[in-house]
Amino acid sequence: MHKIYLDDVRTPHESDWTIVRNYEEFVDRITQIGDLSLIEVISLDHDLGDTAMREYFKNVSPNYTLDYNNITEKTGMDCTKWLVNYAMDTNQELPLVVVHSANPIGSANMMGYINNFLMNSRKKQTCIRVQIPHSVKH
Repeated sequence: MHKIYLDDVRTPHESDWTIVRNYEEFVDRITQIGDLSLIEVISLDHDLGDTAMREYFKNVSPNYTLDYNNITEKTGMDCTKWLVNYAMDTNQELPLVVVHSANPIGSANMMGYINNFLMNSRKKQTCIRVQIPHSVKH
């Protein structure tokens, strides 16, 4: 079983995670696995790159606003949308998806998107925010 950890700077302490650093690596890894039932859990970060971090420090943290127009790279939200579309297109159920992002608005957006999809599929809404012990690369 696979455990996928999406984050551009954090590395989980547990070594059993497959780390993907951006949207392209996320899509590549999921499509390489193909069968979503082979994935135990996917943990998502929202802010993947410099412009996302600038938006976090300029608007999210001080003003509690998030403007995706200020972000040029794909975020964890883009990964979330792609994952739901992949599940629908391939007629598969989502694995457990959790969010470890420090961005409260981005986290809520991703959890809401996953949980709304699960609700519409008559599944239990299981996407929650978690803390996974990690280190940060500099």
